[in-house]
Amino acid sequence: MVEKTVRSRVDGQSLGSSPRWEVFVRDEASDPLTYAGSVVAADGETAHEHASRLFGWYAVEVWVCPADDVERYSSRENEPDDGSRAPGDGTEPRVYEETEGTPRARER
Repeated sequence: MVEKTVRSRVDGQSLGSSPRWEVFVRDEASDPLTYAGSVVAADGETAHEHASRLFGWYAVEVWVCPADDVERYSSRENEPDDGSRAPGDGTEPRVYEETEGTPRARER
């Protein structure tokens, strides 16, 4: 029998005086929204500008919402929720180039 994942509520941490915004993107009109990350900005318009540059290069939609309005739950205990933890194990490709209209990952 498979055990159900146990998640605990994660309290958001403020990063300075500006609020944090959660970012969701849709790459194609038929795709579901997916979580992309978070940005820190004074207002929604600025958050959208930052999110578009960071996460929405090819997205048809970019949604931002105040992080304080999002309830987070995680099965990972005692991990900071301040963006200080690097994703993956360092083997993820970080540079993208466009070839024939399709984004491709290039190994570093």
